[in-house]
Amino acid sequence: ALSSRVWVFFFILKAKKIKCAIRTTFISALSLHIDNYQWSTWFNVDHPGGRGDYEQLDAIRFYYRTRVCETPKAIEARTTEWIPARETGETVHADPTVGFWCLNEEQGPQLNCSNYAVRFLCPKGLGTWGPWSDWSPCPALCGQVGVQIRYRNCQSDSLPCSGPKLDGKACNGPECPKTACSLQCVMGQANSDCECMCEEHTMLGSVRSAGGLAAEGAAILRSGKFLTLTDHNGHFRIPNICPDGNTTLTVRLKGHAPLDVVVPKSKVIFYFCFLEKLHVLSNPESKVRRAGQSAAFCCKVAGTPQPDAYQWFHNNTLMEKESESTLVIRDLHPEQSGEYYCRASGPTGAIKTKTATLRILDEHSCNPKPESHLIRLPHDCFQNSTNSFYYDVGKCPPSRCAEQLDNGIRCKDKVAYCCGVAKMEERQLTCQGYQLPTMVVTECGCQKCVDTKAIVHGRAIAADNGEPMRFGHIFMNGVRISRTGYKGTFSIQVPEDTERLVLTFMDNMQKFVNTTKVLPFNTKGGAVYHEIKLLRKKAPVTISSTETNTLELGEVESQEPMVQIQIPPYSFYKENGEVFTGNVSASVTFLDPRDISTAAAAQSDLNFIGDEGDTMPLRTYGMFSVDFRGEENNEPLNAGEVKVSLDSAQVQMSEHLNTMKLWSLNPETGLWEEEGSLQVEKKKRGKREERTFLIGNMEIRERRLFNLDVPENRRCYVKVRAFRSERFMPSEQVEGVVISLINMEPKAGYSTNPRAWGRFDSVVTGPSGACLPAFCDEQKADAYTAYVMANLGGEELEAVPSAPKFNPNLIGVPQPYLGKLNYMRSDHEDPRVKKTAFSINVAKPSPNTAEEGNGPVYPFENLKECEEAPFSAAHFRFSRVEGDRYDYNTVPFNEDDPMSWTEDYLSWWPKPMEYRACYIKVKINSPHEINVRSRNMGGTHPKTVGQLYGLRDTRSIRDMDQTSVSAVCLEFKCSGMLYDQERVDRTLVKVIPQGSCKRDHVNSMLQEYLVNHLPLAVNNDTNEFTMLAPLDPLGHNYGIYTVTDQDPRTAKEIALGRCFDGTSDGTSRVMKTNEGIALTFTCGDREVTRQNVFQTMQRSQGQTVGTSIVRGESRQNRRRQRANAPRSSRRRSTRNPEGKRTKARN
Repeated sequence: ALSSRVWVFFFILKAKKIKCAIRTTFISALSLHIDNYQWSTWFNVDHPGGRGDYEQLDAIRFYYRTRVCETPKAIEARTTEWIPARETGETVHADPTVGFWCLNEEQGPQLNCSNYAVRFLCPKGLGTWGPWSDWSPCPALCGQVGVQIRYRNCQSDSLPCSGPKLDGKACNGPECPKTACSLQCVMGQANSDCECMCEEHTMLGSVRSAGGLAAEGAAILRSGKFLTLTDHNGHFRIPNICPDGNTTLTVRLKGHAPLDVVVPKSKVIFYFCFLEKLHVLSNPESKVRRAGQSAAFCCKVAGTPQPDAYQWFHNNTLMEKESESTLVIRDLHPEQSGEYYCRASGPTGAIKTKTATLRILDEHSCNPKPESHLIRLPHDCFQNSTNSFYYDVGKCPPSRCAEQLDNGIRCKDKVAYCCGVAKMEERQLTCQGYQLPTMVVTECGCQKCVDTKAIVHGRAIAADNGEPMRFGHIFMNGVRISRTGYKGTFSIQVPEDTERLVLTFMDNMQKFVNTTKVLPFNTKGGAVYHEIKLLRKKAPVTISSTETNTLELGEVESQEPMVQIQIPPYSFYKENGEVFTGNVSASVTFLDPRDISTAAAAQSDLNFIGDEGDTMPLRTYGMFSVDFRGEENNEPLNAGEVKVSLDSAQVQMSEHLNTMKLWSLNPETGLWEEEGSLQVEKKKRGKREERTFLIGNMEIRERRLFNLDVPENRRCYVKVRAFRSERFMPSEQVEGVVISLINMEPKAGYSTNPRAWGRFDSVVTGPSGACLPAFCDEQKADAYTAYVMANLGGEELEAVPSAPKFNPNLIGVPQPYLGKLNYMRSDHEDPRVKKTAFSINVAKPSPNTAEEGNGPVYPFENLKECEEAPFSAAHFRFSRVEGDRYDYNTVPFNEDDPMSWTEDYLSWWPKPMEYRACYIKVKINSPHEINVRSRNMGGTHPKTVGQLYGLRDTRSIRDMDQTSVSAVCLEFKCSGMLYDQERVDRTLVKVIPQGSCKRDHVNSMLQEYLVNHLPLAVNNDTNEFTMLAPLDPLGHNYGIYTVTDQDPRTAKEIALGRCFDGTSDGTSRVMKTNEGIALTFTCGDREVTRQNVFQTMQRSQGQTVGTSIVRGESRQNRRRQRANAPRSSRRRSTRNPEGKRTKARN
């Protein structure tokens, strides 16, 4: 008879052979509610002959189907002589979910196992089933028998329900024409369906899911005909199947890939793999062609199983006859231009690729007339002709063009052609006391595109305190491709043809949650900086696998927890499917959307693929990452039948209650995939309080990141541009800036909580800025709000102020639409707050209001209009905090756009994709901060000697501890090969401090290097310093800092960091004025009569003030140098102030 307490025994095999190792687990009436349970009858289905005695639950259920409950809570074993197993002294094993077993080889010498019988502890009562769902459609084809399935759910929490959760019935497909059967059977005889049947043979089998659990409701089919469904233990029994090795069965299970198995023997176990949603590996590429040429578009889509159908669309119209993954169009006509995309579909759903544009041009595929491009001139170079400090040097649009193609039809063109510079002319600009040369584009033409590489770099740091993730692994498509450095830094070259860069950051030290990010990058090439914010892992708690465990998530102060996770007893299992019993170390980290500081740590980009294949956005109500491990050996554990409950009080938008779903993240695609829906259920918390929850079930397996989300279809785009200064002009725009938008819940007065965020998106600016996706509402302007930020290489850009003066012209959006959007910079109410963000109401433009139809908010369907909006269209603005620095290149080059590089001997960067940045560190002894200029000219190359490469002006930075000392890291043009890669040029660099300055000291190691590497520039003027720049990357001991990278901005950033720090491998944002110095000047107060550095910068391009170049001791060479100077001077003399004589350069 049962008392109020029950002793349940679990037997565990030890490594050593001992008489008996028994572990007892006490379960009280409080935990099991013993009045609700009873013992089953005794079972004995095996004897100890052979290897031992196996009283396994699967076998018992096979013979006694209805006499054992679905989920036994305990097991008891005794011998046939009524001796309890714990008293036999034998080594035995027991698990209520598996059964009992005793192995002869584990007993002592000459000993075998006893003959055991077992019984199970099962619930007395039974729960109540909910209603059956509708039957699924019949999938049967011609002559086939399919299976229709329906589902039902148990509505009781404490008691199990009796009977199956799934039900199936056969359905017939249409009749097929009868054919004679010529099948010859190796075993058995052919039946009327022309299949071999063995009447005396019965096949027993078991089906396991991908996680190793029993697969209930799996359909077994033969030649498309339904045979049977597996029971709640995953077992099935099929009579008349021949074990001849020629019979193929198909097994189908919801959420898993179909499995085809050849039957070799009577009993088999099938193991599934999960379905893999379709995802795009490569999108069709945009093409530019002339009429009459051919074009091919290709889409590559993967999944398990693979897609079985393809469709192509032209301008959103289905192309009826195209059903392959490759679309070939021959003999092109103008009406075939437009947008093309592919839609792939299969058993797991559908997906659409991005659109590709086909442009069909006439003979002039590239307009020879350059576009306008203004560059800023030095402040003493005002141009009377334009009445400004800007000069139009022209540029060629970086658009694709059509040239002669080979006859091959390829997905990706073998050679890409772009509009580029065909001709340039040298112009002389008249400044105050000097002539400034500049190269002007006069003609564009179609030529091979400049080869570029896209790079992402940045830091991976903790979201709470900025601690770096040191030496973490970075994975792409399941393969480790890189790792972070000591300071969390990383740099990754984006592989060619990558459309969507999905990276997973994994921490070896287990401090941070594994984080999957979709990083935007510049497809035209160049580097984009990203700061990866990581959530710190929640400290693990110890729970028992044999008890019900409830974990509450959400720790916002004065707020109720948002989510509960309930794990029933015996739900944990190992990766091989074996049930785990013991203590579990459980760490569950929750990203709470009520805390806005967590937004940047959101995983992926909150997108999923809809039923029609479109990429759709999600709005989150919380993400959680789980990590379950065995406490003793730290092995990872899975968990089945986990219940997730979301407090409906946290879902203030009532329409979201019916659409809330549970999602898991695919770390390879970065897309969220549906795990299941949530149903409304009422629960009591405490004695009186009744709460409503959204409840769903899930299984925790190899995916460990989950999300509570709703699809949201109220979408818009917000137009933002970034500028390198507060001069908001087209030529001042900066590419490669990461613009981020945090979607907030509606404000108070609407139907939800103003503190929570719902979505986080980032976009990289291009030549026309960026269009950021955002939730919006047309009926109520303040229904959705958003915070917008901008970051360039780790530097936060400033938004346009909204107070004390509100200037729509500066903000970039006219009234009255701006007032409706309620633009406010982050320091609007508190000037102590940083100025690096702004907030707006995301009010969807009204189609009936003309002033709202020109940006900055665009309807979701008008993305192309947003991306191609002219500069005059409304947009929001960010700008860099303009430092005391000025760059001038004789051959204009936009460092944000590597494709703007031009082949010319005077190009500052001689070789694209290999950018070498050089800096020299100069110390200034002066009570003032001094502007220092580097003037860079050709030194030894016959094509450039005496000609200007460019100017760099930088103001020194005062030492924080010594008020009379400052230092400057001054860029100069590195020596090396020019663009033709035929001959080296030692750049002639002149360092000129502004004001009354005297050179006090030159680094002795630098001086020795220059003396030993002739030719030597002789310095006769102590107010400046001149050198022929070293070819070698010297380092901090010389005061020279050199870095080579595939991106110019990155190379300069690294070199500057080392220069500030005064080391060859460190970095600093604080100027260390006594470390790694090359030159020292002492400067007094500026003389009134002295011209500033901009006026004295250059008397001619060939003349060097107070400087000559000594080539050894050769007097003849010195005479040749003096003879060349006047000729160069005459060519670039100030005697031609209007610049009528110009030199054409092709």
